[in-house]
Amino acid sequence: MPVLSEDSGLHETLALLTSQLRPDSNHKEEMVFLRDIFSERSLSYLMKIHEKLCHYERQSPVPVLHSASALAEDVIEELQTAPMNNDEKELLQLLSTPHLRAMLVVHDTVAQKNFDPVLPPLPENIDDDFEEESVKIVRLVKNKEPLGATIRRDEHTGAVIVARIMRGGAADRSGMILHIAGLVHVGDELREVNGIAVLHKRPEEISQILAQSQGSITLKIIPATKEEDRLKESKVYMRALFSYNPKEDKAIPCQEAGLPFQKRQILEVVSQDDPTWWQAKRMGDTNLRAGLIPSKQFQERRLMYRRTVGALHNTRSVTKPLYDQSSEKEDCDCEGYFNGQYIAGLRRSFRLSRKEKQNGQNEVKQVEQTQPLELLTYEEVTKYEQPPGDRKRLVVLIGSLGSRLNELKQKVVAENPQEYGVAVPHTTRSRKSHEKEGVEYNFVSKQSFESDIQHNKFVEHGEYKENLYGTSLEAIQSVMAKNKICLVDVVPEAVKHLRTAEFKPYVVFVKPLVTEKKKNVLTSLSPDDIFVPLDEEQQEMVNSAAFIEEQYGHLIDSVLVKEDLPSACNQLKAILEKLSTDSFWVPISWVRV
Repeated sequence: MPVLSEDSGLHETLALLTSQLRPDSNHKEEMVFLRDIFSERSLSYLMKIHEKLCHYERQSPVPVLHSASALAEDVIEELQTAPMNNDEKELLQLLSTPHLRAMLVVHDTVAQKNFDPVLPPLPENIDDDFEEESVKIVRLVKNKEPLGATIRRDEHTGAVIVARIMRGGAADRSGMILHIAGLVHVGDELREVNGIAVLHKRPEEISQILAQSQGSITLKIIPATKEEDRLKESKVYMRALFSYNPKEDKAIPCQEAGLPFQKRQILEVVSQDDPTWWQAKRMGDTNLRAGLIPSKQFQERRLMYRRTVGALHNTRSVTKPLYDQSSEKEDCDCEGYFNGQYIAGLRRSFRLSRKEKQNGQNEVKQVEQTQPLELLTYEEVTKYEQPPGDRKRLVVLIGSLGSRLNELKQKVVAENPQEYGVAVPHTTRSRKSHEKEGVEYNFVSKQSFESDIQHNKFVEHGEYKENLYGTSLEAIQSVMAKNKICLVDVVPEAVKHLRTAEFKPYVVFVKPLVTEKKKNVLTSLSPDDIFVPLDEEQQEMVNSAAFIEEQYGHLIDSVLVKEDLPSACNQLKAILEKLSTDSFWVPISWVRV
């Protein structure tokens, strides 16, 4: 008899078994019957389908999208808001067909594994305890997902009240999964859970009852006097300007319902009904259930209070780590030539180095305008894609110590001066014999320079050896008017002055790669690896980068870790190329008419 391999399929095994059936005199009828059954084409097809399903199950496929139907609705909405060509009309017609919509709903059900069983009918005999009150019975199937509602106890009456319904949670989707005698609303009073009275019980006791419940859960609810409307999606997107961990927030009404997020993450705020606690989702998350985050107003009040009592660190009183020092030659106050291509740009001499500060060798003054302290909470944003023919976005480089921004900027511009440019700086020093007006610098009088300062025409400016230097808004606008991407490097404080609809700046933070060095040491027994600690200069680089991330991270669009000049140049060019083709989150004020 032939031997089957481990890879043989079930239908192959069946075919082989059929071929081995030999009728004998004692069991002829039985053998003929089995052979006829095994030879059935439909049975072979079923075996093949079974194998395909088993193979698919072993692959453990993961759905690409959990909410295809919601995406289809968004696309339909977008198509209907603008004139359509023939292809867009055809797409709209396809997405609107009932069969395709039903298929997408089935897809989402499978992707979300929302296979809740059908609930049994409600009990016919309801207790007469609530004869004078309107009662609604809500029954739902318990699964691993939280119910998505929070409760509170009225300290005076002992009543347990539904405090809020979380968007996307089981309670919010009750229209789909409940055997309905009513829906759950904010303000409803909870009287019983699975027949257990909850009046005067603490919320944690009720949570314990729910946790111990198996299968279906039956709730007895007294509806609020005025039932609030169902929550509506607000479609508001916010960039978080701070990091948040609900487990560290003593003010949140329910830590388990909190939504942690990091600085710069995009949040979709789906409910602002509660002025203190918003409901939001992180963009890109597959979890459909929203979580609680502090509202903008509440977070601002907390920040103001902390500053009032002195608990919040005042950045103005901090000795700031230094930023990128571009020039190593004390007597060179211009960018110079790079690979034969002249690159203009402001020398960073007036940005004082550590040794200069300690020794007092140079008289350097960094001019800073007094700005009110910002309350970093949220910034409303929207997706933006640069329209063809529009001015290209300004690219702002900021860097920590050791990032050598000028060197990076020079290389990128020198390789493609038709596509990229830099702003020509202003100075009050005398023009040298080899210099040309408007090429190396715009040479102006001290009186004119100071007048421009008074009229806020400079992004940043400073004094070095009794001469003034500055980068003007006009110089940036001049480069952008030539349909070039203007690269400008400034101190982080200056970024906020450029964040306007005119420039739509894309901020790139460049920091050098600093790692502990591994050193092999031979011992008497065996070789061992130890790490050599960072030296003073490397530690300053790390501290500088950490400071910029902490204080200005909310302004940064992209982080570039510079290992060497060629790789950093390639990274920056890749970022620049995407600016004209990809869409990015920008403050809504930049695109709102």
